[in-house]
Amino acid sequence: MSDRLSWCIPANEYRRERWRNQFGWTREIVRMSRGADGLDRAAQGDDWDWRLSIAEIESDAPFSAFPGIDRELVLLSGNGLRLRFDDGEVRELLPPHDKLRFAGEREVRGELLDGPTHDFNLMWRRDRVRAELFHRPLVGPMVIFAEPHQSWAVHLLAGQARFADDSGLAPLQAGDTAILVAGDERLRNVLEGGGEVLLVRVARV
Repeated sequence: MSDRLSWCIPANEYRRERWRNQFGWTREIVRMSRGADGLDRAAQGDDWDWRLSIAEIESDAPFSAFPGIDRELVLLSGNGLRLRFDDGEVRELLPPHDKLRFAGEREVRGELLDGPTHDFNLMWRRDRVRAELFHRPLVGPMVIFAEPHQSWAVHLLAGQARFADDSGLAPLQAGDTAILVAGDERLRNVLEGGGEVLLVRVARV
């Protein structure tokens, strides 16, 4: 955790913890909340505005319920995950990186198609922020603009990447995440490298 507006989180610093319902494990990347200055900061406790983690699903199990929260799940590794909702909807996340957005109130059971999976998990409180997730190839430079008081997360799925020298940000290896928070002025970051990234944009409602 850092007091800087933007920083990088190596994969080996993610915190492993049990699911809320105790049926699985997750590696938390970061939880963020709005500070008194109106900017997103890394937070402790349950009063977060948005959160990133990697779920480790090793057996069929119900997901934890998160009322008031929307979430998006992305298959990172493994042969696939079936999501069976109590209302009858069934969706499958297949390799390489299928994703699905759904409400945290919905009761859903995860069923493994063929062995364990790891799944990127974005969650946000819908009454406080709105979030968008994009999967993009990284070929050469990528310019990321954050409007004032807007935040981005960059999760490197594969390959290697680095930010422009004037950013002060550490290089990224596969599995690492960068958190980019704009202050009162528009923030411009240039990411260079090769591989694939998940990009998360978060703005206030």
